[in-house]
Parts: sequence; structure tokens; C-alpha cells
Amino acid sequence: MSGGPPDPGIEADALSAPFGGLTPDRILDVLEAHGLVCDGRLLALNSYENRVYQVGLEDETPCVVKFYRPGRWSDAAILEEHRFVGQLAEREIPAVPPLEFPGQGTLLHAGRERFSVFPRQGGHAPELDDPETLTRLGRFIARIHGVGAMEDFRHRPTLDAETFGMRSRAFLLDNRIIPADLEPVYRGVVDQALEGVAHCYRRAGQVRALRLHGDCHGGNVLWTDAGPHFVDFDDTRMGPAIQDLWMLLSGDPESMAAQWAAIREGYEDFRDFDLRELHLIEALRTLRLIHYSAWIARRWHDPAFPMAFPFFDNPRYWEDRILELREQIAVMDEPAIL
Repeated sequence: MSGGPPDPGIEADALSAPFGGLTPDRILDVLEAHGLVCDGRLLALNSYENRVYQVGLEDETPCVVKFYRPGRWSDAAILEEHRFVGQLAEREIPAVPPLEFPGQGTLLHAGRERFSVFPRQGGHAPELDDPETLTRLGRFIARIHGVGAMEDFRHRPTLDAETFGMRSRAFLLDNRIIPADLEPVYRGVVDQALEGVAHCYRRAGQVRALRLHGDCHGGNVLWTDAGPHFVDFDDTRMGPAIQDLWMLLSGDPESMAAQWAAIREGYEDFRDFDLRELHLIEALRTLRLIHYSAWIARRWHDPAFPMAFPFFDNPRYWEDRILELREQIAVMDEPAIL
């Protein structure tokens, strides 16, 4: 998911070809210049927003290196992420902070590249249909939120209807991303969907924003015999606690209600949950759907995106998005899960 506004100090060519010079040789040279003795093994890991690699090291366990997309986050915003994850690890909450290099910190620079090095963490996807797994996840997420509530981010945005909804709508429509014959229909539907989002927020009332994981779905949780490890805090930002919980729910309303009961059981072992936030589940889902399309559109200049999303400029894609938003408009009128 996309971050904040582009850093004005980033050169235009870095935005149009953000990873153009990041060849295997360049990666290994950069790492060795910072004292890592690589053995030549380099495995690209799944990441569209940044570039992430598992790198083999001589006589050591392989590490994971993340090269940050130019213009997405400022250095200060990245360091806020690192500080947050470090605070979690200090309290034995299973998050994976970047390694600190003496005299250089956790965010390293090499030319226009900015990168961090992480210890490799193994694991597999959690079994989200298992109530015990959901309860354990609830406990750990509550502990994450306990730390998240200790202070606010200063350099990262808040997840709300403006940042994820209105700005995404404006980007798609102002840049004529939607096919011309579908644009009037999409405009009407997205406006109606955002009205539904606003109604959900009114029902919820004033809820507290805190530091979140921000993208807490099953793919960002690695499960081991010892339990979960939370990875990829790249989307961390301020927002309501339910943002880190609703993506663990799936299926029909009855299934989601049962899943929520298991999560809440664990969550409230460590932290009270404001039940008013349940009114935001479908609103946040709607915002994510709108934001996702705008994210692809914003990144279309990156050669990796047309290859990964070849369907994006097909009218069928936008027909499906219109149908999806219409379904969300109806769901947002229904009572929240209890």
C-alpha cells in the first residue's frame, strides 16, 4: 500500500525508474561496502512497494535486506517505523527490528539507495480458521497496541477517510485512470461508497488513533512453534485499533462473528477494546479497496507493476471494482458484528 507524499528531495528519474540501477552486482557491492561479507546467494522476495532480498552471508545465517522505494517515506518516517518495532522487540513482542550498524544506525545510505538489514525470520502462514490461533494473535496485537498507544507518530500519516479514500478517489479521477465510458459510473459509486464510510465513522463516534502495524493480514504474520512473528511494518501509521484486527476476519457474517469472538477473547486479556470501532470494519475495508486501485495507478511507472497487474488497464477490472463498491455500500448499511 502506498505511503505519504513524495519526498521533494528525490530526483525525477528515481521516481520514474525507482529501482533501475539495483542490479545483483550493485546489491552485493553496497552490502559489502557496509561490512557484510556476502557469499553470492541472492533471492528476491515478494515485495512490490520496495525491493527485498534474502542474502547469503559467509559463515553466518542469511539476512534480509530491504531497499526502500525512493520518494515514498522520508528518512524521519522510516526511522519512526524502526523505533516502533524496536520498542516492541524490547518488550519481547515478536516483531523483527532492523539491525543497527555502529555509527550508521538502522537506515543505511549508498548513493540514492536507502536500505535496512534484518535478521531472517522463518515461519509459515497462520491458520486463521483455528480459534486458538486467532486468540493468540489477539493477545499479541493487543500488546502491540499497548506500545503503540505510548506515543504518536510525528512523520507518518493517519489512516482515515481523507488519506485512504478522498485522496485515492482524486488521484484516480483527476488523472483519468478509469476508462472514459466507465468513469461517470465509477465516480457516482465511489462517492456513494465514501458517503457510507462517513456514515460508519459517525456511528462509531470519536475513536482513538494509535500507532498500528497498519497492514496486519495473514501474509505479514509468520507462525512458528513458539507462536507468531509480525513482519513488514512498512505501512505502520496512526489509526483505530480495529485496523489491525479486521483483516484477520473472512467469510460470511456468522463466520466473522465467531472469528471476532476468538480474537476479542485474546485481545482483552491485555487491553480493553472500544466496541464502537466495530462500526468501522466495513468502512475500512471499503477504504482499502479504493486505496488499492489508486496504489497500483500511482506505481504504474514502475516496470514491475504492469507485469504483476496486467489486468489493471482492462475495462473488466473497473467493472469488477464498481460491483465491489456497490456490495460494500450495501454491507455498510448493515449492523456491525457483535
